[in-house]
Amino acid sequence: MQNKKTLEPPQGISGFVADWSGDKEAFHVPWGKAMMWIFLLSDTFVFSCFLIGYMVVRMSAVEPWPNTSEVFALEIGGQHIPMVLIAIMTFILITSSGTMAMAVNYGYRKDKTKAAILMLITALLGLSFVGMQAFEWSKLISEGVRPWENPFGAVQFGSVFFMVTGFHGLHVSIGVIYLFTVAIKILKGHYEKSGNYEIVEITGLYWHFVDLVWVFIFALFYLW
Repeated sequence: MQNKKTLEPPQGISGFVADWSGDKEAFHVPWGKAMMWIFLLSDTFVFSCFLIGYMVVRMSAVEPWPNTSEVFALEIGGQHIPMVLIAIMTFILITSSGTMAMAVNYGYRKDKTKAAILMLITALLGLSFVGMQAFEWSKLISEGVRPWENPFGAVQFGSVFFMVTGFHGLHVSIGVIYLFTVAIKILKGHYEKSGNYEIVEITGLYWHFVDLVWVFIFALFYLW
């Protein structure tokens, strides 16, 4: 009876590649999507720290916290309308989530024209959101709100407001650039050879995350 020769696992670089490839096959998760999920998970921790810090600062503030309905009100037609700009901004982001979801759907159908157009619409909605946020900042700054000063009440209001909304606005701005870049590449046919439009879904993951974070900011900062 012949002795069967035991197969030894590959060593060194080849062993590392074999193990890594095996993991990829086991979980069936593309690298791009896996890396985006890891990034979003880390970003969730950052936003959580910011929002928890905001709640701690607000509950421990000695001076009265400003009434957000008055601070974020706009005068339209001689009427003082509270939170109207914030409501429009929220509606725009929710709508952009819908257009992004449609873009992902058409991406899976390999309909590059409709996917790219919907991504461009999403980017334009995001750009309008950033523009409205810039207007909101300029309005508060003109009224005397600073990171170290606040004429409406607690001094901490200004620093927390600019930190939280500014960090989120940065994410939206990056998302707009990301959307424009991917949409243009789709229209130029960069993904035609592979026939893989997974990048649309990866972009959608980022954009939906940004929209979801805004829901928490809207609920905790503007409605509380």
